[in-house]
Amino acid sequence: MMVSTKGRYGLRVMIDLAEHRNGDYVVLMDIARRQGLSEKYLEGILSVLSRNGFVLALRGRGGGYQLAKAPGEYTIGSILRALEGPLVPVACLGESCEPCAHAAECRTLPFWTKLGEHIDAFLDNVTLADLLEGGALTETEA
Repeated sequence: MMVSTKGRYGLRVMIDLAEHRNGDYVVLMDIARRQGLSEKYLEGILSVLSRNGFVLALRGRGGGYQLAKAPGEYTIGSILRALEGPLVPVACLGESCEPCAHAAECRTLPFWTKLGEHIDAFLDNVTLADLLEGGALTETEA
């Protein structure tokens, strides 16, 4: 599983919105400046996050973006899935993949399936608040 720039930048945007959470909408230009990213690229990411209910968007004067919920209510897995799609270690486990002709006798399929379950469990056990509160995970969490 390789997380794309969309997923990595999406997490950065969500952390930025959490850090600047004061009830006001955060202007796209300010997020872009703080994160060193283009406004155009961030618009695409924020559009996906907005469509999936992760952020609220307000157009016009005084507009911008804000988190739809508290940081502790977002798992990293849910954010990445919204931006990336299914988080599978191999293509044959993806939802849009045709069933593999070798699945019945594949000796590696149980391994890939278990790895996918571990990835999901880990990502769904870390919240945006966890990253906001220090960014580093302890060895017991990793």
